[in-house]
Amino acid sequence: MSTALAPAQDGTDERLTGIPGEPLAHRRYRRMRFIRRFEETLLQLFEEGALNGTTHACIGQEADAVAVTEHLVEGDHIFSNHRCHGHYLAHSGDALGLMAEIMGKEAGVCRGLGGSQHICAPGFKSNGVQGGIVPNAAGIALANQLSGNDAVSVVFIGDGTLGEGVVYETLNMAALWKLPLLVVCEDNRWAQSTPIAANLAGDMASRFAAFGVPVREVDSTDVEELSGIAGEEVAAVRSGAGPRVLLIHTYRLCHHSKSDDERPEQEIAERWLVEPLLVHGRRLDESDRKRIEDEVETALSEVVATARASA
Repeated sequence: MSTALAPAQDGTDERLTGIPGEPLAHRRYRRMRFIRRFEETLLQLFEEGALNGTTHACIGQEADAVAVTEHLVEGDHIFSNHRCHGHYLAHSGDALGLMAEIMGKEAGVCRGLGGSQHICAPGFKSNGVQGGIVPNAAGIALANQLSGNDAVSVVFIGDGTLGEGVVYETLNMAALWKLPLLVVCEDNRWAQSTPIAANLAGDMASRFAAFGVPVREVDSTDVEELSGIAGEEVAAVRSGAGPRVLLIHTYRLCHHSKSDDERPEQEIAERWLVEPLLVHGRRLDESDRKRIEDEVETALSEVVATARASA
C-alpha cells in the first residue's frame, strides 16, 4: 500500500487517477476501481444517513466512462445525466469536490448547490432531466464549429432517454449542420424498473440512422475493446465528419437510485460474471490488483474524512 502519494492542489489524487509511468492496463483498472468504490461508498453513506436526497450510481458501467474520456483533450466538453458520477470522475479525478458537493458542502465543486445530479465544472456539465442536456451539448458543438477549432462535444445518454423528443430534434440539427457531437448511448437494458422491451419499439440504432448519423454499436464491458472503438469515434468527430453515435449495450449492477430494484436476481447475478473490473482485472497480476485496490481504498477514505470535516 502506498502512503507516500498525496492529493494534488486541484483535489485530484494519483492513487485514484493514475500513477505517472504505470502501465495503461494498471491505470485503467485503477480508474474503474476508483469509480466503483466511490459509488459504493456513496451508497453506504446514504445507508448510514450521512447524506440527504438521492443518488444514481453507475456500478457496472465504469468501463464506458474510462474508455471514452481517455480520448478527450483540453477544450473538449462532456455532458451527462442523472447518472453522472463516473463520467465526472473519469474526466476530472476530483473525488473530494464531488463528495463534498453531494454532502452539500461549500467545498463541493458547485459549492453544495448542485448535489448529485447537477454538476457544473470546466469542460463538464450534467443535468438530471432526461435528455435536457442534449441541446446544450449541440450548442457547444456549434460554438466550436463556428470558432474553427477541433474540439468535440460528448453527451452521455441512456436508453430511457430515447423517449424524449428533444433528443431527436437535436439529432436533426446536428446532422444538418454536421456538428462535432458524439452521442454515447449507454443501454443498460432497464429504464428505472422497466425492461427496454416494454417501452421501446424497434431497435435503437435505426433511430439514429434515420437522421443519417453513423452508429457504432457494441455489446461489451471490456474497457480495452471499448477504448479502441471510442477512440475511432472521437477521432472521426474531431476530423469534421459530423455527429456520430456510440451505442454501448451494458448493464447497471446496482439499483436505479438508492434502493429501488425489482429486476430478476438471476439476471443480475449473471451480469456480475462479466462486470468491467473482473473482465479487465484478469490482465493484471493479482499482486498488482491488490496494490491498486489498497491505494484506492486509502485515498477514498481520506476523501470522505476530508469532505466530512469541510465547511
